[in-house]
Amino acid sequence: MHSAPPLSLSKPEHKLYSVAFALAIFTIVYNLVEGILATYFGYEDETLTLFGFGIDSFIEMISGIGIVYMILRIRKNPTSSRGKFERTALRITGYSFYILTSGLLLSAAFILYTGQKPETTFWGVVISLISIVVMLLLIYGKIKIGKKLQSEPILADANCTKVCIYMSVILLVSSGIYELTHLPYLDAAGTLGLAWFSYREGQECFEKAATNKSCSCDHE
Repeated sequence: MHSAPPLSLSKPEHKLYSVAFALAIFTIVYNLVEGILATYFGYEDETLTLFGFGIDSFIEMISGIGIVYMILRIRKNPTSSRGKFERTALRITGYSFYILTSGLLLSAAFILYTGQKPETTFWGVVISLISIVVMLLLIYGKIKIGKKLQSEPILADANCTKVCIYMSVILLVSSGIYELTHLPYLDAAGTLGLAWFSYREGQECFEKAATNKSCSCDHE
């Protein structure tokens, strides 16, 4: 028994999916640049929160590849389900987030034990502010496209992008307060905040890999 042929898309829909594809590619490229800058300045200035934020950006790149594949899949057949490639990408991303969480927790414990302080957190403030602006624009673009296409997966991706903003806010707050006050252990506190969201993102990846849920990042 043959399966039903995929629904054909209109020209406006093809154009909208092309925009969604471009947004997904931009997200990957942006995370690459952000990851390089954040890890470099995090290492140079001995600020673990910024360094961990950079590693998170590299992991988000893996997630972005899965999103690109998802958009290509639903553009080809809007009624299709998540395939093996996407599930594998989600599991790899999930394991990466769990490894990052472990590394952040151990590093935060080391900072608390040794009392090590960053030389400066100026670049953490700069990078976090840029990230917040870019992520807000991406969310706006994804929601706009998702609503026009009535695409639950694209709208869910926009909703899950909010986690990136939360992590940027943690970086901004910890970096900003430290730059003004030089209070000890703020870098460790920021690192613990990133560890929490990294763990939640890892959970999210495995939940999506095990089901056809578009997003479950709003669970409590």
